[in-house]
Amino acid sequence: MQTVVHLLSGDESEQETSLAIAQNLLDDETGSIDDVAIVVQAAGINAVKAGEDNEEQVRELLDSGISVKACSNTLDMMDLDEADLVEGIETVPEGAVEVTRLQSEGYAYVRP
Repeated sequence: MQTVVHLLSGDESEQETSLAIAQNLLDDETGSIDDVAIVVQAAGINAVKAGEDNEEQVRELLDSGISVKACSNTLDMMDLDEADLVEGIETVPEGAVEVTRLQSEGYAYVRP
């Protein structure tokens, strides 16, 4: 199975929950989870900015093989660029399009 976690919220609790869900999926001992992706857009982008409280956790997720994808439209709207994000985060043109693409490839959708 494959899962995409959609991180949109600026609420720190929801951001922490999204990252924890991704980690829990990765830690699943049944062996049924093949791939986990996190797509970040809107105010959720703050959860993956370099120098923020979640940076270490995001690095651990990336190091564990979880792909984290940030919406370029959001970066433009918030006057940020890729260098403002934790190193290793991929940018995609549009977060919603990326979520839709992943779902069309069979990813289950999770949004806390």
